[in-house]
Amino acid sequence: MTTLNDLAGSRWAGQAELWLDRVGNAADLSDCTISVEGDAVRYTWAYEGKAHEGLLALRDGGADFSDSWHSPQAMAFAAVDASWALVDVMGTYPAPEGPPWGWRISLALRPTGELVLQMTNITPWGERGRAVRMVCTRA
Repeated sequence: MTTLNDLAGSRWAGQAELWLDRVGNAADLSDCTISVEGDAVRYTWAYEGKAHEGLLALRDGGADFSDSWHSPQAMAFAAVDASWALVDVMGTYPAPEGPPWGWRISLALRPTGELVLQMTNITPWGERGRAVRMVCTRA
């Protein structure tokens, strides 16, 4: 079984999907990259022609997540127990009104060799919705 340490120093390129459609049927597409480092996962993507970048700074028990579009201020995420993903963390973010929402990020290596970075929105009542998926092959 491949571990994140096995992928340290690797670079990946592919396509990102961003779902802003409330029902999750329409995605905005862009080119993306993922870089796996010993203690971090960095990625790039674009929205409406503007470049963005993100970082999962890994630490014991979780990661700190920041993204130039989603969350410029780093958010502390906790590791998800009993996950099969290479990285699987979850945290919350404040909603404009009402209770906080959840945000889950997982990094997985498909048996076919693609590296997938996926982000999921979680409503305060527990419903999960697609937010971001990056599917990349080794560059």
